[in-house]
Amino acid sequence: MTTDGQQIKSGIFIMPFHPPEKPLAQCYEEDVELAVRAEALGFDEFWIGEHHTMKYEAIVVPEVFIGRVLGETERIRLGPAPICANLHHPAYLATRLAFLDHLSNGRLNLCFGPSGVTTDYELYGLEPKHGGAMTVEAIDVMLKLWSSDPPYEHNGQFWQFSLKENVNEDSQIGFIHKPLQKPHPPILMPGVARNSYSLRMAGEYGFAPYSAALAAGNMLADNWETYERSALEAGRQPDRADWRVARAIFLADTTKEAVERVRTNSVGQNFEYIANLLDISLGRDLLKRDPSMSNADCNLDYWLSEQIIAGDVDHALERLLALMDECGPIGTLVLMGFDWDDKESWLRNLELFATELMPALNKAVAGNGNGSVRN
Repeated sequence: MTTDGQQIKSGIFIMPFHPPEKPLAQCYEEDVELAVRAEALGFDEFWIGEHHTMKYEAIVVPEVFIGRVLGETERIRLGPAPICANLHHPAYLATRLAFLDHLSNGRLNLCFGPSGVTTDYELYGLEPKHGGAMTVEAIDVMLKLWSSDPPYEHNGQFWQFSLKENVNEDSQIGFIHKPLQKPHPPILMPGVARNSYSLRMAGEYGFAPYSAALAAGNMLADNWETYERSALEAGRQPDRADWRVARAIFLADTTKEAVERVRTNSVGQNFEYIANLLDISLGRDLLKRDPSMSNADCNLDYWLSEQIIAGDVDHALERLLALMDECGPIGTLVLMGFDWDDKESWLRNLELFATELMPALNKAVAGNGNGSVRN
């Protein structure tokens, strides 16, 4: 546990969540506005999900969204979370991400993971059971391409390619561009489940851990323990400053108002949506603190006591400190973004988070010696 008094950073993550009936152009413009406002309010980073076959979560290429936002921001770091590495040829990923790192002037973060959407796998003719292994192979390829010069050759389980016969030094063709940040942009891997495969890989490779907002408090503790154990086994010293933890937080001037809004706004609606998705895929157990809980009890009342923090600033602070008592210090608190079904209340939430909750949280953890460090 780190206690050197440095502050917890702040971030925002959008899946994004938008109702299918809202025009896509409006959805994207609101997401861009959110990123611009986040920089103005002092957020450190902004993350965007990748989904190919979902009406509710409709950003297909987060790198394009990042390119759009770069021109309207100057400081905030931007990253896809995750890039679904199993859906793309790794050499293509390596080239386009190196390009984006230069375009961003080194403001790019990266997060790699497999797609979690069964229809994405079906569309591309892939087996879901291979998602994790494909992601690791893709990462290995990218790291190799970013750290070497031609000739290039890879003969893996899922991809095979070479670039050697037409390499020409005189004309400078046949070369894979390397990122601006050395040896590459910061890399994270996401996790939510107990004994998370991706967090074990993150610890082994020396990447940073990113815990999803679906995890209950005891699952967050397991996430860190899984990552820490893997890192130590690989001879690496894990640093809680690197740990991102996402949370669904909705703030209002009173706790009563916040809870009432969550019961009817896009936060509650999208947790219902996620639970229904899990019912037809991985199962609702992913959301439960206790696996023996019935699916019927894994509902909005439960989520309001666990994954969703709805209240005034004092209530949210109390909930976050209790969470950190259970899982330990974190490096970055990532606010989940949802659809602006009531823009005024969402902007108020954003303002309270940045200007009141984060300063209060950092003051509290500094005061009790249970803080985490920042990079």
